[in-house]
Amino acid sequence: MNWLLRAKIATARGTGALSRLSGRGGTSIPGKVLMRLDGDAIGRLARRLPRGSAVISATNGKTTTAAMVAAILERDGTRLVHNRAGANMAGGVAAALLYGRGEQGLFEVDEFWLDHVVGQLQPRALLLGNLFRDQLDRYGELETIADRWQAVVDELDPKAALVLNADDPLVADLGREHPGVTYFGVEDDALAIAEMQHASDSKHCRRCGAPYVYDVVYLGHLGRYHCPSCDASRPLPEVVATNVRLYGTERAEFTLWIGEADLPVALPLPGLYNVYNALAAAALAQALGATPEQIVAGLANVEPAFGRGETVRLVAPVERDVAILLVKNPAGANEVLRTLALEPGQHDVLAVLNDNVADGRDVSWIWDADFELLADRVRRVTCAGTRADELAVRLKYAGIAPERISVIGDLEAALDAAAIDIDEPPTTLYALPTYTAMLELREVLAKRGVAEESFA
Repeated sequence: MNWLLRAKIATARGTGALSRLSGRGGTSIPGKVLMRLDGDAIGRLARRLPRGSAVISATNGKTTTAAMVAAILERDGTRLVHNRAGANMAGGVAAALLYGRGEQGLFEVDEFWLDHVVGQLQPRALLLGNLFRDQLDRYGELETIADRWQAVVDELDPKAALVLNADDPLVADLGREHPGVTYFGVEDDALAIAEMQHASDSKHCRRCGAPYVYDVVYLGHLGRYHCPSCDASRPLPEVVATNVRLYGTERAEFTLWIGEADLPVALPLPGLYNVYNALAAAALAQALGATPEQIVAGLANVEPAFGRGETVRLVAPVERDVAILLVKNPAGANEVLRTLALEPGQHDVLAVLNDNVADGRDVSWIWDADFELLADRVRRVTCAGTRADELAVRLKYAGIAPERISVIGDLEAALDAAAIDIDEPPTTLYALPTYTAMLELREVLAKRGVAEESFA
């Protein structure tokens, strides 16, 4: 490393230290400073990694999938340079490289930053998990992102591994010209839903524009499909989940078919969406050299990424478990609601809707989320956040009786109000926050000493 780059790194690290001392955090700021000083900083630092890098992108599940891959790879002692805190734009990736010490990079990357980051990282493996409608005011329609992703795939080194979701037609189609594609998918018709949800996307063939015919729908627009007007159809996946069993908000089990092995997986995370995340992680880990046995062991020991299925024990004003389930777009919210519906009894819910930049200013997506799934299962719901009133209206129209809905804009006060009126013995309080609301909630819990800082 030349002296000039060393000086730039020292400047960036110093800026990060000052930022943390001032209480403003420092996850991405050092990386942003470094990139201003050196436009090729990501590429320069990535070239120091002897085992190269792997990149993960998706609308939903990036952080959890990356945590799963890390849990698998680190079992054999691999030291990863990994943006674990979830800072997934270019500044966060640069900061991870700036501070990380390891031989292999593992980076989750925001879907709209993928082209910029992959061009510098030149990864040995790229995983594209799904494309759901999310933050239309920031990113536009899905086809816009798909076109950018296609350009990334077209420029990818032909020797690089490309891992794609066979069940997502928009994603699966990206690999038709790449020589080294591994597809993953679900094969379990017992999971099929009766019809495609209102919030579903990718209903038309990317090649000819005709509507897809779905033989099975599993989640949103994920399933088995074919185009009646051309030869486009779901590719046959090499990494497959069968015999899937979902146990509410606690866990999931399935049989993993990978590399001619057929192995049981006990996943300590809930929902079909996490089964998809696990399949993606398994396929990527295999491409990076992990054995099927290492993959199964890693998945069995993964811990929830912060705010994504973790449970925190609240001490005051009462002792009560709080399960935090991130919701940020219709498809993700529907799967959380579907998972929560598997839990018996009546539920107390803390629902927090923000419209900050990182959430997307347009909150109309809540009308595409099927809150009706829980309408007769909610004992009380407390609405908080910058758009608490709109959320309360949505829940009323979903069929929840108005007397069961309360609106408390302040998050900390809302948490206390939602937690204090409990059954005996106390049941779990389910918190359903959007992204920035999840960070704020965890800050409140960290201040009370019951959770770790999100960006420690």
